[in-house]
Amino acid sequence: MVMTQTGLLWILGLTLAFEGVTCLFRFGFGLQSTRDTTWLARFTFGIRIHHGYTGVLLVVVALCGDGTWCQWALRVGAALVLSDLIHHFLVLWPTQGHHEFHLTYPTSRERQDDANPESPR
Repeated sequence: MVMTQTGLLWILGLTLAFEGVTCLFRFGFGLQSTRDTTWLARFTFGIRIHHGYTGVLLVVVALCGDGTWCQWALRVGAALVLSDLIHHFLVLWPTQGHHEFHLTYPTSRERQDDANPESPR
């Protein structure tokens, strides 16, 4: 599969759109994925599902096939991966002091410790 300049522009545009929505939810609505989606942990065996993971899956599927749908799967997948990396390492880390790229959801004890930083551990 050959990536054209148009394909790269689509990836750039989609990356900016995905990151814009992610920032809106984080900073506009005050949502934090690790905190606000903890209820999903029981369905994912405690593993945090980043939108970049979905992107990697789409890229792999796109590379195994051919046709227009594969081109779009590659564009969307690459944009999701880039957006996730940008969000954690170029947005959250500088603005929040931590990349917050958690691979698992915090345990109830860890959430309690985070809520009470003065309590002994």
